[in-house]
Amino acid sequence: MMTQAFYSGISGLQTNSAGINVLSDNLANINTTGYRGYNIEFASLFEESINTNTNKSNQESTIGVGSRVQASTMLQTNGSLLLSDRSTDLAVDGNGWFGVRGDGDPLYTRDGSFTFDANADLVTTDGLHVLGTMGGNIGADDILTKVLDQVKLADVNNQEKLRFPKSLTYPLVPTANAKFFSNLGVDPELRTISASVIDSQGDKNQLKLEFTKDAIQNPPGSQWSVQATVTTLDGVTTYDTQQGSVIFDAQGALVSTTLSSIDNNGTPVKIDLGTGFEGVVSINSVVVSGSSLADGTIGGDLRGYAINQNAEVIATFTNGRQSSVGKIALYHFRNEQGLNRISGTRFEESSNSGNAIFFKDATGQNVIGASVVNFKLEGSNYDMTKGLTELIILQRAYDASSKSITTADQMMQKALNMDA
Repeated sequence: MMTQAFYSGISGLQTNSAGINVLSDNLANINTTGYRGYNIEFASLFEESINTNTNKSNQESTIGVGSRVQASTMLQTNGSLLLSDRSTDLAVDGNGWFGVRGDGDPLYTRDGSFTFDANADLVTTDGLHVLGTMGGNIGADDILTKVLDQVKLADVNNQEKLRFPKSLTYPLVPTANAKFFSNLGVDPELRTISASVIDSQGDKNQLKLEFTKDAIQNPPGSQWSVQATVTTLDGVTTYDTQQGSVIFDAQGALVSTTLSSIDNNGTPVKIDLGTGFEGVVSINSVVVSGSSLADGTIGGDLRGYAINQNAEVIATFTNGRQSSVGKIALYHFRNEQGLNRISGTRFEESSNSGNAIFFKDATGQNVIGASVVNFKLEGSNYDMTKGLTELIILQRAYDASSKSITTADQMMQKALNMDA
């Protein structure tokens, strides 16, 4: 029994020391962004059963001969979300891992402390590149080729480093169509509707329509004349003037017009007055101030990049336009417990975790599978109060194991002295 006490005490020192190390690591990282704590589980070694009178007790009696570390399991609850002042600071609200890469294989982390480096690459604070899918809408000459509301995630094995140009240009798009809306009423008064149109040089000009009711009417319905003029915004230069006629039916709906287009400093603009009651009408009711809707946009230079709640990297331009140019990937694993910890917040996949995967929606498209919150970071998911309580328990168990060894040693010395 004295020999068994040695074994039990030594195993107790080993297991409790391992537990203290795990708890100490958790407590030391209580303020580490994206840290995931670990629980440690113990198991008994061989036990010796003691015969008892079952009539007097329904409990099994055993004498243990020590303990061992059974497993160290990752806590998979989410940490609290902490406010940040950068849109590139991200937190995963749900399951999922950001992917980052240096020169080797991808690593996975819950720490979303990201920033744009001097080359406008999205990186971690220590320079690892964040993985995701580029939008493919940036031309070789750093001109935006397409406006995207969102970027579709590529396959999990085709994720790349998110690299964006330091300068990016939103291309000039001249106005091609201008649509007008108004109720001219029925009184013979001058009605004016204007629209801003952009020419091929990127300048904004004014397209003005002036409606005049014809002096001689041919009922039913009404007839109007319209003059379209394109000038500079200051009205100094006139680029083109066109005349046309507009015919409404007895209810005031537009029947036909001969005004179709006008020259905008070398760029033709289609003039759309609508059809029926959609567009310009002549109804005996309250006269509605005219409005217009014209396409086209002036060019713009890159103002900066930001990240929204859908993990889209958004480029903002000086002309007020925006476009997604990339999407941050969010990885998932069949068994997160199987991930190998490389450092405090970074992990790598293993045979136990399985390969990284993406979730898919009902249409089979890859999705991030969780909410990504910008301007926030995820704190440690370990509870300090619980950790300190368990640390006290393990320290006392460690002391008890140490004392059992001392006691067994004293008993051994007494037994040897008795033989002498």
